[in-house]
Amino acid sequence: MSPPSPDLAYLHARLAVIEDRVRALVQHRQADDPAPEDPFRGLYVSDETAVRLLATPAADPGVDTRTVGQAEELGDRLEGSGHPLSLRRLARSAGLDDLDLDLVLATLLPDLDSRFERLYGYLNDDVSRRRATTGLALAVVGAAPDDVDARARLSPSGGLVRQGLLHVEDGDRPFLTRALRVPDRVTAHLLGSVEPAPELAPYLLDPHPYPVPLAARLGRALTSGARLLHLREHTPGTGTSVGAAAFAEVGLGAIALDLSQVPGHPAPDELIRTACREAIFSDAGLVAGPVEALARAAPEALRMLTTAATPVILTGADTWDPQWSTQAPLSMTVSPLDPAERAEVWAQHLGADLAALDGLAEHLVLAPAQVARAVAAARTAAAADGTSLGREHLQVGVQAQNAAGLERLARRIRPEVGWEDLVVTPAVGTALRDVTARARHRHTVLTAWRMRRGGGRGVGITALFGGESGTGKTMAAEVIAHDLGLDLYTVNLATVVDKYIGETEKNLERIFTEAAGVSAVLFFDEADAVFGKRSSVKDAHDRYANIESAYLLQRLESFDGLAVLATNLRANIDEAFTRRLDAIIDFPAPTEELRRELWSRCLAPPLPVTDDLDLDFCARSFELAGGDIRSASTTAAYLAAAAGRPVGMGDLVSAVQQEYRKLGRLVLEREFGDYLGLVR
Repeated sequence: MSPPSPDLAYLHARLAVIEDRVRALVQHRQADDPAPEDPFRGLYVSDETAVRLLATPAADPGVDTRTVGQAEELGDRLEGSGHPLSLRRLARSAGLDDLDLDLVLATLLPDLDSRFERLYGYLNDDVSRRRATTGLALAVVGAAPDDVDARARLSPSGGLVRQGLLHVEDGDRPFLTRALRVPDRVTAHLLGSVEPAPELAPYLLDPHPYPVPLAARLGRALTSGARLLHLREHTPGTGTSVGAAAFAEVGLGAIALDLSQVPGHPAPDELIRTACREAIFSDAGLVAGPVEALARAAPEALRMLTTAATPVILTGADTWDPQWSTQAPLSMTVSPLDPAERAEVWAQHLGADLAALDGLAEHLVLAPAQVARAVAAARTAAAADGTSLGREHLQVGVQAQNAAGLERLARRIRPEVGWEDLVVTPAVGTALRDVTARARHRHTVLTAWRMRRGGGRGVGITALFGGESGTGKTMAAEVIAHDLGLDLYTVNLATVVDKYIGETEKNLERIFTEAAGVSAVLFFDEADAVFGKRSSVKDAHDRYANIESAYLLQRLESFDGLAVLATNLRANIDEAFTRRLDAIIDFPAPTEELRRELWSRCLAPPLPVTDDLDLDFCARSFELAGGDIRSASTTAAYLAAAAGRPVGMGDLVSAVQQEYRKLGRLVLEREFGDYLGLVR
């Protein structure tokens, strides 16, 4: 039989002391038993049975220690030889003294040695109560039933109960007959297990510590005795990584807790207590956020978190509210990672595959943990393709980090078109590339070079696309998103505009808030519906419409993402909005040359066509926008498919005629020329 581990050797040594005390209590009870001839003795453990149980040797603990002093000498030897002991670490981390430990061990004994179930039933004078009661535990540790200090150790405010190391059950019973129980996770920890409580697993995050100068400052605060800190983060998840790095500065591990899901737990208080207990077990600090989610839904759980015995760093997007806790935390702001820091994080995770990044990270707002998950998802995508890691795989990984919250308010589009698919004038193409350049280098220009100072202005980029319907505004936004490796979210105005006062602003605020946490392009089509001109106030409707516009003016300035507004009526956009826009791009109707290119692309393979297609005639005669040309080409394809033949000139002019009808235009012979006879 192999010798016990150091943890077990020391634990058994301390339990042996408790066993001797239980033995003494049994002997005292036998000597003082007032009814040895009780005819109902069979309903409980008899004296003879108790004697026999005590005579039965326990499983060999590997030690023969019977005093606290001897047990502590053993502990000193084990720690001196480089073996940290779970029981001693628990006492130091949780601030427990010998009386606290003895109460835990007296309660724990039946869970480790089944003999003591029956002995405790004997001492409780109730064979059905096989756990230590409060009165029995006090007797085992040598405390009087009216010892105020000892009783306080077992009260809800006592360290043992408050930290989840001991449960007091049967609260409706008199104090001395309430049952005590050591949670299974505490028992497992004392036996050497390092697995966290299973109920906590769904709420744990990988903190991914990332050292920045702020982490060193927080570390000095922790060294000075600070127990509660608050980090306001602009990029969700960044505060968690910085907080974990701060704990590393003082030699502590970090347990990261996702508070957004905690309010849905049936007992948030108990879950927080479990998390704090795991931090004690691990000699770690607790990093938890977003704090505002817990403050709104479970304020009692938040107060428990702010008074935990272990150091706590709370993170969130909101400023600290003094009403959240009586404790006043040290509150600091975590700035977004600058381009150099982002590149360093990507390099750490990509290693030899760094070339696949290809400038992708310069404009992405991802926390270190998100970068790790994005790279993992990219490697999986590359493995599925059977190729080496490439930029397209990283784009897939980045897009996988976008939360689904924004999809409830906007339609998510995975961009599939690039610059080569866009047919616009050279001036428009240059202006669009300038927008992508702004997005890539905004942190360098606006943050490092400080070209946008004060006023609470964000580092977002906002562009306005103006032009008639079908001139390519939506496609241009998709091309920009594709070039930047981002998703495109098209805002559904039906879910935004509300007839009730103030509701439109609330809906827009939800969109902007959700968009701040994703790497995406936010696209407002028909933007004049919500970004219209303010007017003179003639009635209450005008007043509230102007308030809505004023809110949007302020919100655009503080937005940190990339937003594209599209409108067919640029003249209806308020001038105050145009001043806040980074780019205004007008999309003119396509020229004959561009129309020829559009027809050619829309009727390209694998679409089967006949040799008689006169695309030069179509480009010259039919003044249609790109969207109309695409629609006519699709209609021609349906006509040809129904007839079972390739697309011919007759299908094309018939499709144009249908498009004219949709647009309310007349079919004139001077436009259709010799092909008028082919119109159906």
